[in-house]
Order: sequence, then structure tokens, then C-alpha cells
Amino acid sequence: AHRLAFVVHLAFFLLLGSALARYVQRHGDQPQEPAVLALAGALAALYVIGRRTAAGAPLPPPTPPADTAPAHEATAPAPQGLPPLPALLRLGALVAVWAVLVALAPSFAWCAVPLFYTALRTLPTRAAYTLVALFTVFVVVAQLRLADRLDVDLVVGPPAVAVLATAVFTHMDRQAARQAALIRDLVRTRRELAATERREGTLAERQRLAMEIHDTLAQSLSSQRMLLQAAERVWETDPERARAHVGTAAGIAESSLAEARRFVHDLAPADLAG
Repeated sequence: AHRLAFVVHLAFFLLLGSALARYVQRHGDQPQEPAVLALAGALAALYVIGRRTAAGAPLPPPTPPADTAPAHEATAPAPQGLPPLPALLRLGALVAVWAVLVALAPSFAWCAVPLFYTALRTLPTRAAYTLVALFTVFVVVAQLRLADRLDVDLVVGPPAVAVLATAVFTHMDRQAARQAALIRDLVRTRRELAATERREGTLAERQRLAMEIHDTLAQSLSSQRMLLQAAERVWETDPERARAHVGTAAGIAESSLAEARRFVHDLAPADLAG
């Protein structure tokens, strides 16, 4: 899309420059020459201002094509609203200056081809096609004014160029929309994959902790319980043995406490672990 825009902008200034050079060479002595030069400069300035403003403003997200849209969205295309008022005013001024310029100097008519792209990028589809049709009629009339006789090529050529240019621009925009949709799908898929990996990592960590708790703390608590029960059974008959069982249970409890602290330390965030 950026390459196409660059080519279109370059073509506009090449066409404008060639038309201006042709006019100065052939009609430089006419009284409307200052007006033509001023209008050509105004047309170039309006085009540059419009391009800079469009480059600085965020573009609306393209509507995904029907073959890439979800099934529940494919049957009802999203409505395309009007562009912002400043964009409409810039386009209107651009078209008005071009029309007056072509009325004074028909050689500027072919500057309409890059303006097709501007109209298609600014207006809703139907309005853009209507404006392109008006452009084409204006170009045909301007070319017939330059000719000394009726030429079929002058009548058929501009509509053919308009149809071809519009088809190319529309196709490129649809390709850009498809690429944008694919990029959005890729980003969404990567986010979902990252979330799935985080969930799987959390589950794996929980399973690891459960196994460690079972292998260490649960078994140590079970051992303490057995030792204390054994000490209780021989407390009256063999106090020394009972105290030994209690001491062993206390040692196991101490090691279990250290193991529990290690678990807590491993689970704590790095900035809190210290």
C-alpha cells in the first residue's frame, strides 16, 4: 500500500509538471497564463497538504474482505461512514481547483488519474465511484476541446483508463485489508498461544509443588504422627523410649519447617525473596 501511494503521488507531480510545461510551451502568451500557473501551484499545495495530513492521522482499521471475515460477519458488510469534515473539505477544494484548471487548460485533465486514488481513499465506495465517473466525463470533455475533430479514442480512452485505475486501486486496497486482517489474526493467535503457555506453565508448576509437598511435607507429617503415637503407647512403661520418639518427631518437624520455608521462598517474587 505504501509503495502504491508513493507511485501515485509521484505520478501526480509528473503529470502536473508535464501538463504545466506543455501549457507554458504552447500557450505561454495567453492572458490566462498567470491564473493557470497560480491554480497549478494551488493544486500542488493542496495535494501536498492533504498527503501530509493523511500521513499524520491514524488510518481507520480496514474492513476485512468477505472471504476472510468470520462467518457471522460475512453476510452483513460493515457500514462505511463518511470521512471527517476536514478530509471532505480538502478533497472538495482539490477537485474544484482541478476542475477550474482543466477548464482553463485542458492539458491538465490527466492529473485526474492520481485523484482517483485520493477519492477512493477518502470517500465511501459508492461516492468515490460517482466522483471517478464525474472525473472521467470531465476528462473526456476536456480532451474533445483540445481535438479539432471527434475522435473515438478520446471518448473511449479516458473511461478505459478510469476503469483500469479504479480496479487496480480497489484491488490493492483489498489486498492491504487482507494483509491487515492476517496480521491481526497472527497477533491474536500469538497472544492466545502465550496465554495458553502461561496457563500450562502454571498447571505444571502446581503439579510440581503438589508432588513435592506429597513427597516431603506429607510424609514427614505422617512420620511425626506415627512417632508421637508410638511415644504415647510406651509413655508409661518406657519413658526413655517415649522421649526418644518425641525427640525424633521434633527433629522431623524442624526439617519439615525448613522445607516449608524453602517452598515459600521459591514461590515468593524475586524482589520479595530477599
